Amino acid sequence: MKRSGIAAALMLLALIAALSSKGLLVRLPEQPEVAPVHGFDAGRAVARLAYVLGDQRPHPVDSEANDAVRARLIAQLRDIGLNPRVTDDFACSSSKRSPAMSCAHVRNVIATMGPQTGKHLMLVSHYDSSPVGPGASDDGIGMAVMLETASKLPRDKLTQPVTLLFTDGEEAGLLGARAFLAKDPLANRVGTLLNFEARGVTGPAIMFETNTPNGAAIGLYKAAVDRPAANSLTADFAKLIPNSTDVEVFKARRDWTILNFAVIGNETRYHTPGDDLGALDRRSVQHMGDQALALATFATSGKHASAVGEHPYADLLGQGMVVMPLWASFATLGAAALLFVFIGWRRRRGLGRAALAVFAPIAGAAALAWLGKNAVGLVRTGEFWRGYPEVTALAVYVSTLLAALAALGWIARRSEIGTLRAAYWIVFLIIGGALSTLAPGASIFFLLPPLVAGLGMLAGKKWPRAERLASLLAFLLIFLSWGPLLHLSQILLDFDAAWIFAPIAAIIMLPALIEMAGLLRDIPRKLLLGGAAAVFVAAWALTAIVPAYTQDRKQAFGIEYLWDSTTGKAQWLIAHDGAELPEGFGALRKDVTVPYSMRKRWAAPTAW
Repeated sequence: MKRSGIAAALMLLALIAALSSKGLLVRLPEQPEVAPVHGFDAGRAVARLAYVLGDQRPHPVDSEANDAVRARLIAQLRDIGLNPRVTDDFACSSSKRSPAMSCAHVRNVIATMGPQTGKHLMLVSHYDSSPVGPGASDDGIGMAVMLETASKLPRDKLTQPVTLLFTDGEEAGLLGARAFLAKDPLANRVGTLLNFEARGVTGPAIMFETNTPNGAAIGLYKAAVDRPAANSLTADFAKLIPNSTDVEVFKARRDWTILNFAVIGNETRYHTPGDDLGALDRRSVQHMGDQALALATFATSGKHASAVGEHPYADLLGQGMVVMPLWASFATLGAAALLFVFIGWRRRRGLGRAALAVFAPIAGAAALAWLGKNAVGLVRTGEFWRGYPEVTALAVYVSTLLAALAALGWIARRSEIGTLRAAYWIVFLIIGGALSTLAPGASIFFLLPPLVAGLGMLAGKKWPRAERLASLLAFLLIFLSWGPLLHLSQILLDFDAAWIFAPIAAIIMLPALIEMAGLLRDIPRKLLLGGAAAVFVAAWALTAIVPAYTQDRKQAFGIEYLWDSTTGKAQWLIAHDGAELPEGFGALRKDVTVPYSMRKRWAAPTAW
């Protein structure tokens, strides 16, 4: 193989390695070795939580275990100098996401500090757990953060009241939140609400949801938080997952400013016995606590961060925020589109073929990833990616690379690199315009890279190297902004539909592959595509042999007892990931639908 071929192979490996390491762009702040005097202390927060959880038994709503947790929570509130009150209500659920209804006695715990007048800043978490897990993260992390934050607030300097609301019955259908909004007079005095949740046990505390329009919420967040983790696409993603938080109820109050936080790393422990204190990442507690304390301090200091309307936003690798009015984002997107209409006209010869070569791998990558994942599914049942999701992610990236190399090798074999560059950014902006129409928060991810690339193309007339340098810089910007987005999307949505991530990977890869086109053309096409196809097969074969589960990422499994009062019959239900069960479970009917969940069960009749 020529030196150029070796160089190209090494660059391709580096590209795959970079995508596989994108999670490093989403870093957690380290917990200080010495507990801060005035800052948030995650160690003490977890110690408070350990006391509240006691023996870490599951404590669902209206149970003796939940009564015990509530008593210890009240003791902690009194220990930090607050005088909590406990409500006693009966509430029922009603949600568009589920046809099932649940009702229960709920006992919210409420404590207020600061002045008696003014709009309240309200911090919210729920203290009940799912029926099967201790809830150290869901939602113990919220309790821990609120208790420690309340202990650090300077009560004599607060310019407005601060209320801690610990809701009950969240897991049974957001019951405590419904009772508070419907029956508690304090609901009419709330101005700003911070909700703290979890769908995992590690990772950054992402601010993933706001009220609409989001101007006031994002203005407050940007002004107060030093280590942000947020972007305006997360609210759209949140609608895709079958989970909800108390904010679903509270968003009915259009006059509230709302910020919703959650930790989502390692969702395999969510609603399981594995959601215990040992699994809860102290760095996640620190990150959520730092944001909570910063927001509460800023909001109650008399300072203001005024903003109106809707604002796309994104954090800059956790070091700062980019926020702009929606109109400005759309105007910038339009300006970039006009710039590439001009560039595309100047490079119109062969532009259609080049655009096809760009679009083909975006669609083809999804098809290859779907094919690979389903081929493995023929020999493996269940969520085989659960134990080592990074292996499945690698296979998706290799699928993307194969699709891109095939398109560049067959369709764009004779296309000029300058034409391919223009075609890529035109397709990129078309996708950006379409996606932004459906999800306006996406627009902020389509602005800077094409502007940098386009200005470089214009400058290339006088300084030929400018175009290549600008194209490389634009790729770097794509990787730094889209890499974290891809990483968090994979955590949030999981790999059941792994093909979804392939088009995003293609968008990230293509600018780099276009810059490598000269080197790639030096490699015989059959050798290049044959090698990529072999790696494709090997990558998916690897997903077929690695363990499906690990000690840290276990198989989803639950047993339920369902009684049908109409027929007078009962049955055992098994909720799991679809993998075959040991012979001892006997014959089970598969794909049984239940009214209270979107996940189908396996069922067997009971003996009584």
